[in-house]
Amino acid sequence: MAGFFDFMANPTRFQAIAKPLRPFCLALAVMCFAYGLYLSLFASPADYQQGEAVRIMYVHVPAAWIGLSSYLGLGICALFYLVWRHPLGDIAARAIAPIGAGFAGITLVTGSLWGYPIWGTWWVWDARLTSMLVLFFFFIGYIALANGFERRERGARMAAILALVGCVNLPIVKFSVDWWHTLHQPASILRSGGVAIDSSMLWPLMVMFAGFQAFFIWIVLHRMGWILAERRLEARLHQSKRAHQKPSEEQNRKLAP
Repeated sequence: MAGFFDFMANPTRFQAIAKPLRPFCLALAVMCFAYGLYLSLFASPADYQQGEAVRIMYVHVPAAWIGLSSYLGLGICALFYLVWRHPLGDIAARAIAPIGAGFAGITLVTGSLWGYPIWGTWWVWDARLTSMLVLFFFFIGYIALANGFERRERGARMAAILALVGCVNLPIVKFSVDWWHTLHQPASILRSGGVAIDSSMLWPLMVMFAGFQAFFIWIVLHRMGWILAERRLEARLHQSKRAHQKPSEEQNRKLAP
């Protein structure tokens, strides 16, 4: 795995691989969103209990899945950075964190919009909602630590440690509806008893998830490319500055009595 990070850390090589993937992921995201929204809004039926409010599910659930999986990716990248000190681990984690925070935020907002007509309130300190809010704060904490130190390496190390600590919250988010009695409905897809959702709702949900996933990959690849290019430019400027300083130092030594 370390060899893979070494291979991908070359900016030219990374861009050569990411460049054809970005338009493909964007096109796939647009097609899935267009088809998925059509299915979600017009083709799928309303729920017999929740009515039309159930259509929020087609944004809420995929956003929650991406929020959880992106934090898992953040934790994996943080682990590689801490163990192998590889800069690409830090770059990937920095690219993922704000996007994951965005998806976690979408999950919380859409969850409130969905919960109000069902529960009669915008927010309850339910185990699933609270653990998702904690996950959102872990994303924000990572971003703050990664950018909060003058020395980038120190910030990256502290942020990576926080990211690994936050991984403890992932199973709590996933299994909170099974471990505690909560207002949030239990799992309908990833559960031991099999899928408990009708195919007329499952298919639009899967299409929307594919769109969210493709969009996530597209924007992560873009952000990684930007960060790599920025660091490459910083390295060149640093080398240029050192090259200009050397002749000046030599001249000063010659002029010294």
